[in-house]
Amino acid sequence: MKLKNILLYIFLGFFVKISVAQEVLTLEDAVRITLENNYNILISKNEVEIAERNVNLANAGLLPSVSGNLTNNNTIQNSSQTRSGGEVTDVNNARGNTLNYGASLNWTIFDGFRMFARYDKLKELQQLGDANLQLNILTTLGDVMERYYNLVQQQQQLKAFDTAVAISRLRVNTAQTRFEVGKAARLEVLNAQVDFNTDTTNLLQQEMQYRNSKISLNELMATDLTTDFKVADIFEIEENLVLSDLLDKALQQNPSLRAALISKRIAELDLKEVKANRYPIIGLNTGYNFNRSESALGFATQTTGRGFNYGLSASINIFNGFLQRKNEQNSAVLIKNAELDYQRINQNINTQVYSAYQTYLTNLSLVKLEESNQKLASQNLDITLTRYRLGTITQVEIRDAQLNYVNATVRLNDAKYRAKLAEVSLKAISGEINL
Repeated sequence: MKLKNILLYIFLGFFVKISVAQEVLTLEDAVRITLENNYNILISKNEVEIAERNVNLANAGLLPSVSGNLTNNNTIQNSSQTRSGGEVTDVNNARGNTLNYGASLNWTIFDGFRMFARYDKLKELQQLGDANLQLNILTTLGDVMERYYNLVQQQQQLKAFDTAVAISRLRVNTAQTRFEVGKAARLEVLNAQVDFNTDTTNLLQQEMQYRNSKISLNELMATDLTTDFKVADIFEIEENLVLSDLLDKALQQNPSLRAALISKRIAELDLKEVKANRYPIIGLNTGYNFNRSESALGFATQTTGRGFNYGLSASINIFNGFLQRKNEQNSAVLIKNAELDYQRINQNINTQVYSAYQTYLTNLSLVKLEESNQKLASQNLDITLTRYRLGTITQVEIRDAQLNYVNATVRLNDAKYRAKLAEVSLKAISGEINL
């Protein structure tokens, strides 16, 4: 049996085996499900929603506050009152009542521009939430693609190990037939059986790893961990990525860099808030109140009043133990730290791009090399199988050809997988993952 016939048999058998009661999960479906279900993404979206809702004039202190109040006090007491003429009045269980209610308005009209800085800060916090959400999405999508392509690679490895098992089974049958007709020793049968058991063990271990990888992808998609599926058989590698383009896109679109820049602006607004303490705080207040007082003893048994009140308040910090200057100095240092953090992240991103791009180029070269090796190993195994059927080579030679083919196939699949991971990593760093 020629190798191409064995591979066809393996492919059909493998396809039937993994397709029974399974749906094909495309990468697009995996990404869509993850965006809909992933817990980290959902939490980040909720945080962005809160940040958006917090951007309002009232939260910044630009609008007045209006409150209503009601007070109703009652008293029961025994009282004794001596008037100037010597007359004494005693009242037992005297009841009294005081009622106050009304509405008041307080409005800070100037606080050293702190309210404007706070409003700008709320908008920057919203932008920071958007950047963190984008970073979370890019990171999660990168993980989804990595695990998906890992499954594709493992699916290909399963085919390679299936091929090894099929060839070993052929060797066992051939050796047994040769032994029964007296053309081979019992040792040849035993060696073939040992190799068959070894290849079967490798296949079982690969199947276990394949199933565990499915569980890992289900976890990331936040679906039932027992959900079974098959993935695509192959994936294409984009071979025309340009380093300068990736660096430019990373500088413009990377969410970590964007978040660092926003954090620097927030630190600058914090300094404005601190400096606002040097200015006076001016506020307006007004209100309408009604009050009524009742007493069983006194010159007036009932008093009522109603009307408006209004006023102006102002305060300024004159001296607080030099804390104002120290707070401003600390805020200035925080701005410097934010700038340093931005430069650090920028350098780290450039390092990631250069490193990932070198890995990308190396693995592209390895893919071409391993494709050539795998083709040669396939041809060698085909010739060796023909010679083995004719009985012109030894068990060691057929085993070497078999292992060479399997190892070349495994290395080729691994090189393709690593090249694809480098491609995904470069796109994630540059801030644009496309499918």
